[in-house]
Amino acid sequence: MKKILITGALGQIGSELTMKLREIYGSNNVIATDIKRNDSEAAQNGPFEIVDVTDLNRMGEVAKKYNVDTVMHLAALLSATAEAKPVFAWNLNMGGLMNALETARELNAQFFTPSSIGAFGPLTPKDSTPQDTIMRPTTMYGVNKVAGELLADYYFHKFGVDTRGLRFPGLVSYVALPGGGTTDYAVEIYYEAIKNKKYISYIDKGTYMDMMYMPDALTAIIDLMESDPANLVHRNSFNVTAMSFAPEEIAREISLHVPGFEITYAVDPARQKIADSWPNSIDPTAAREEWGFKSEYDLAKMTKDMIEKLTKKIL
Repeated sequence: MKKILITGALGQIGSELTMKLREIYGSNNVIATDIKRNDSEAAQNGPFEIVDVTDLNRMGEVAKKYNVDTVMHLAALLSATAEAKPVFAWNLNMGGLMNALETARELNAQFFTPSSIGAFGPLTPKDSTPQDTIMRPTTMYGVNKVAGELLADYYFHKFGVDTRGLRFPGLVSYVALPGGGTTDYAVEIYYEAIKNKKYISYIDKGTYMDMMYMPDALTAIIDLMESDPANLVHRNSFNVTAMSFAPEEIAREISLHVPGFEITYAVDPARQKIADSWPNSIDPTAAREEWGFKSEYDLAKMTKDMIEKLTKKIL
């Protein structure tokens, strides 16, 4: 990767990935794009362009302007929001992906887009979910992700585009607020613990979902993109994970750092239904074997870091 275009660069993943890539490859070599600009570091400390991913001409224009050799397509509507706006989600998630793939094809650029544990469904094995397994999601977001994985594979086999992707679990970060995902509670709970010493969870106790701390997710993206393509049996997308926990377990860990913290439950049926359709835990063996995936943070280490970083940010 020498010249990188990022769509959705001001979102939860993009805002941190943009900064990490600029540290590694140089600020001028990472072009951040999003549908609108804000005052974040990602928008201010390097090239930034307004790009609506549903506009193929605009995306191609910006990519050619900077002569990019890598396209990282992050712009998407997340699970809970997509369920509320399914038609909009299809048009944005699938139309944007097709445009990004076409841009990569035209420029012969390397390509990355994330998939999700949302690609799995209620018929998928719930524990240690394999890399290759039945995928019959029951959400629009999940349908988008399965279709996206297949489309990226198609562009590799049909056109030779070097497409790569990761199936992310819930991502936890202290930098950008989450934007409408089912696993967002695992970020919100830290904010509420520090501000109010209590949290009302919309996900029920006993509901296990895979999670990953953002630093591990960013490292995984870069390691995959820099890996030797000859070693990649799979491309779109690799299971990656770092931990699996239920709300009461993250609450118990937080209480070690925030004495008196309490969690209560007011379950949101829509998001609970989505969570129940996803795996309890997934198997990242293929990622480990094909490009050396590893994670650094478990629940205890992540919680310690989140509490420290958010306390400085909020208080």
